Parts: sequence; structure tokens; C-alpha cells
Amino acid sequence: MTDDTTDWTELREFVAVGLTQSFVLSWHFAATSLMIDLDLFLCPEHPFYEKPRPSEKGCYRAAFLEFPACTQVLEAGKMEPIPPDALNQSLNPGRISGLRRSGEGRYEILGKFGTVEILADRPLLRIKDMSV
Repeated sequence: MTDDTTDWTELREFVAVGLTQSFVLSWHFAATSLMIDLDLFLCPEHPFYEKPRPSEKGCYRAAFLEFPACTQVLEAGKMEPIPPDALNQSLNPGRISGLRRSGEGRYEILGKFGTVEILADRPLLRIKDMSV
């Protein structure tokens, strides 16, 4: 039996970002997609990177991580899925410590909020509109 686990650093969606230096701000559903609002850390090679001001600790951009066709969200160790309308009450914001794909359509995101298991299609990472 082979190990089908893939770390976030090996997923094309996360090229030139520092996911473990990023923060979850909120969790919610939009139609059938799980949406995670982020303060996303950008590495210098990212096309939207800007040199931080002296008072800033890095280049952060508002972004969201979308898990399309999400069928289930579970806190690790709990048997019942989190209802879509209870995500923000059940899951706290916080720093991300990792993300991995552990099989086709199964993802785990880890952080200050605990471990969250997500059953969904491949994630999409998008920087929010920066226009004023």
C-alpha cells in the first residue's frame, strides 16, 4: 500500500506563498464551496509581491482559499460534520501550520484552530481584488 499524502509545498496552488506564515480570518460556505478568508504571506517571487514597509513583517495580501464541491468539513477526532451555518462558531481563526492532501478529494488543514478535514475538489487560492 502506498502513501498518498501530499504536503502543501508540493501543490501548484501554493507556489511562491508562505502558507505557514499565513492566517485564517474566517470560514464560510458560498453555495457548495468552503471559503477560507486569509491574510496570505507572499514570497518575493510571487507576481503580487511588494516590498514590505519598515513597520511590516512581510508581504501579506487578503486572499481566499476555496474548496469547491465541498461535501464535508470535520474537526479531527469528531464524528459529526460541522454544519455549514456553524463554521465560524465551531472553527476559530488563527495561524496555519500546514495543509496536506491525504488522498483524492481529502484535505487536512492544521493550525491554531486545530485539524480540519475537508472533503472537496482540489483547492483554489485567489488574491482578493486589490483595486480601490
